[in-house]
Amino acid sequence: MGTSVFYIVAALSVFFSLMVIFSKNPVHSVLYLIVTFFTFTVHYILLNAQFLAVVNFIVYMGAIMVLFLFVLMLLNLNKDNEPLKSPLVKILGIIAGCCLIVTLIGSLKATALSNPLLLQNPNLGLIKNLGKELFGPFMLPFELSSILLLTAMVGAVLLTKKEKV
Repeated sequence: MGTSVFYIVAALSVFFSLMVIFSKNPVHSVLYLIVTFFTFTVHYILLNAQFLAVVNFIVYMGAIMVLFLFVLMLLNLNKDNEPLKSPLVKILGIIAGCCLIVTLIGSLKATALSNPLLLQNPNLGLIKNLGKELFGPFMLPFELSSILLLTAMVGAVLLTKKEKV
């Protein structure tokens, strides 16, 4: 059951990531990217990494993709604004694509079919265990990073605040 779900979701991941690349409309490309991130969330759940699944769902699918759509709507992309690409850029793109294909072929030849990886500890990716580690031995670095982020936020507000004349 789990292996078939993995292969179905993996095929969907590859399909929607190719749709991101080959889509002509940038808005459709971003929407395909959201579906691709959703398939990654399913992969995280299959790997028993619930925290990564929730972070991927909320942060990437929620915040960052909305930001991408907002920027695309602000840019107002159309054919008139698209600059003409020089032949050198096209040749470099073809060379980079060929290098990617060679890398993919080499990596596929290097891997052999094997049994799926079985987790030694089934509670490895649970949020409860992450909280125990985060608020246990890593309590001081966690609190120091929160203070650092707070001071950066206060500094950004002070830098953008206009002074009265």
